[in-house]
Amino acid sequence: MSDFSNLPRIIEPEDLAARLEAPELILVDLGSLARYSERHIPGARHLDVMRTHRSNSPSPGLLPDKNELEQLFGELGHRPDAVYVAYDDDGGTAAGRFLWLLDVIGHPHWHFLNGSLAAWMETDRPLSSAVPETTSSRPQLTLRDGPTASREYLQEHLGAADLVVWDARSPAEYRGENLRAARGGHIPGAINLEWNSGIDPQRNQRVRLDIAQLLASQGITPDKEVITHCHTHRRSGFTYMLARALNYPRIRAYAGSWAEWGNQPDTPIES
Repeated sequence: MSDFSNLPRIIEPEDLAARLEAPELILVDLGSLARYSERHIPGARHLDVMRTHRSNSPSPGLLPDKNELEQLFGELGHRPDAVYVAYDDDGGTAAGRFLWLLDVIGHPHWHFLNGSLAAWMETDRPLSSAVPETTSSRPQLTLRDGPTASREYLQEHLGAADLVVWDARSPAEYRGENLRAARGGHIPGAINLEWNSGIDPQRNQRVRLDIAQLLASQGITPDKEVITHCHTHRRSGFTYMLARALNYPRIRAYAGSWAEWGNQPDTPIES
């Protein structure tokens, strides 16, 4: 049995500190390389979050291709019994997007470090500048469609009574005032709850204790299929992770996000 068995998806620094030597642990730091080079949690491997994105414009939020993902996970030392713990220095957005990738490849064993490095440093916990040795495995991955909603899927299901579109962008983007694509506004019927509404700044950027009640008050409830997006599915990486941590049974990420939707000439838009 894994040392991480029976822990929730979102774990506290003390949970990780007690398991840093666990052989199944793959600890992933998705923060800046400059900060990682100076200090990170011992044993953490650095991953540039841009490698979790497709590089081509205008929809960089889309999934990288299978070969790129196999290269990425090979460098991390991926194996079937691995338990991933991810953190960043961006409020959980980069880590959340990476954890979505784990769902895409069908790997069930993952956790988010609540509060990331800021929470880790609340007490005199160890930090390191040592870089773990690079691995050279090449896992054969199978990509699953379930965690992702394509633009076509979203358009086909738009307006369904059991669907909620969670727009994790800023209110100005939602209203079309902050224009980042050819067209501004929002997907018809989408609920705007900005991603950082789920963070408690008084608790070192941890997830709000009342996050379940907050989502319910906005109509983002586990009895619905929830599709979350932002502009490039990074901020909505965090919101996807939150819904998964709350055991929402039907949560998908619209990876194309507004960078795709807002640059199409015929997608329906409200403002």
